[in-house]
Amino acid sequence: MLVHLSVHNYAIVEHLDLELERGMSVITGETGAGKSIMLDALGLTLGDRADSGVVRPGADKADILATFDLVDIPEASTWLAERDLANDGPCILRRVITAEGRSRGYINGTPCPLGDLKALGELLIDIHSQHEHQSLLKTDTHRRLLDEYAGATDLARQVYLAAQKWRQTRTELDRLANSSDEQRARHQLLSYQLEELDNLGLGENELEQLEQEHKNLTNAEALFGICRQVIEHCSESDSGNVLSALTTSLNRLGAVSNAPHALGEAANLIASAQIQVEEAVGELNRFLDNFDADPARLQQLEERLDTIYTLARKHRVHPTELPALQQRLMDEIEGLNANDESVEQLGEELAAYARHYQQRAAELSGLRTKAAEQLAEAVQQEIQRLGMPGGRFTIELKANANDDLQPHGLEQVELLVSANPGQPLKPLAKVASGGELSRISLAIQVITAQTSRVPTLVFDEVDVGIGGPTAEIVGQLLRRLGERGQVLTVTHLPQVAAQGHHHLFVHKARDSEETRTAVSSLSKAERVEEVARMLGGIDLTKESLAHAKKMVVTAKG
Repeated sequence: MLVHLSVHNYAIVEHLDLELERGMSVITGETGAGKSIMLDALGLTLGDRADSGVVRPGADKADILATFDLVDIPEASTWLAERDLANDGPCILRRVITAEGRSRGYINGTPCPLGDLKALGELLIDIHSQHEHQSLLKTDTHRRLLDEYAGATDLARQVYLAAQKWRQTRTELDRLANSSDEQRARHQLLSYQLEELDNLGLGENELEQLEQEHKNLTNAEALFGICRQVIEHCSESDSGNVLSALTTSLNRLGAVSNAPHALGEAANLIASAQIQVEEAVGELNRFLDNFDADPARLQQLEERLDTIYTLARKHRVHPTELPALQQRLMDEIEGLNANDESVEQLGEELAAYARHYQQRAAELSGLRTKAAEQLAEAVQQEIQRLGMPGGRFTIELKANANDDLQPHGLEQVELLVSANPGQPLKPLAKVASGGELSRISLAIQVITAQTSRVPTLVFDEVDVGIGGPTAEIVGQLLRRLGERGQVLTVTHLPQVAAQGHHHLFVHKARDSEETRTAVSSLSKAERVEEVARMLGGIDLTKESLAHAKKMVVTAKG
């Protein structure tokens, strides 16, 4: 609840500090003293728009702080925690407006946009006046109030989550379905390319072997001649060859008697060379024996290599990269096959979410239908007591025209009212009279008070246009609301003022240079005098004081 309000240099308020308590606090005062200024300043901390005209003349800025105890407002505590704005103490909303028209908002000392002030403010205070953020003008509030009254908040949350899941799944399914034509074309292309690569059947290291063999065959004649020449020089030439020369050399060295050690070593080396030459000749002969210079084999190799090179050029890769390409294409086509399976699976999930939604939404509709009739009847009785005899009130549940699963159920909820006999029922937002709207709101809040999430209610001039017994009933209703939370109400009726648990008096403080607005918390005796003044004017009489005292005492009883 609101525990403290500090206002500096706002309008004609120089300095104002108010400690506020639970229960019903009435705000009364002199005509023109600015009874609504305090509420207007409070509205700024809740995100209302402002301009430089609100700054007190001669001041450089207006500074307003509202302090809230969040013990009974878990939604607000959660909201702050989710945004890292929570602290261990009370929640402080601050608004600063400069004389140049600049505006800054703060939550617990952290700068924030006005939208955050407004969002948090709607969890803290419900202001019933003609301010733009009056929550009962919003159809979202109508639905929430009905669901809370029906005890269906958790069920409504389940319906919302089911619709959200359904929408997310449908979005993903649509994405895959919209790309299915493109995917099918891609699948066909990949299948054709993989078939080509499979038919190619390129083996491991095959390309290297093919290229080497092709090189050998294209150089066959030159290779054959070279090999024959080397064999001729090494072993077959009658005019002299390497092996013959080595043999002759060994014989000569061996014929030397008492040969020095060096000659023996030389003979060993020549003998080793003779062996190596003989082995080389053997290798060359074996190569020539197995050498196939078949032109048909050469043509076969060229055709195979041409097929490999052509396919590589087609895919713009090096021939050695064809196996890796084949693997990538296989991976991609497997992914496309998985997408086809995903479409089928998502279709099944979508149907399951739809069934779950329809089941929960139908259950929610049943609770809403039953509660709407009960709530409408109770509110209608209250508005008829509140100076609207013959007034009618109903809650319309209108089926959604869209076939899509809506996050808030199968129907739209809207409050309809007729303030006077003979007038048609109209949406609450279109009720012309601000006073009637405030009293209708009051009736709704009284009925739904036990389920309302907002602990602080503000009523600004809810008693406009009423008097007598109706005014007393308004006061009693406000007091009932104050007993379950906190109510602030600006009033000009003594019947309402007498019902308050606390009484704040707004008056003008004048000095030689200027006039300021001041607010005082009245004692018991001062309160009786204020109610008497409201009853009989400026001059207090014994009769008006006695009447006022009786009204205050009766209200407490």
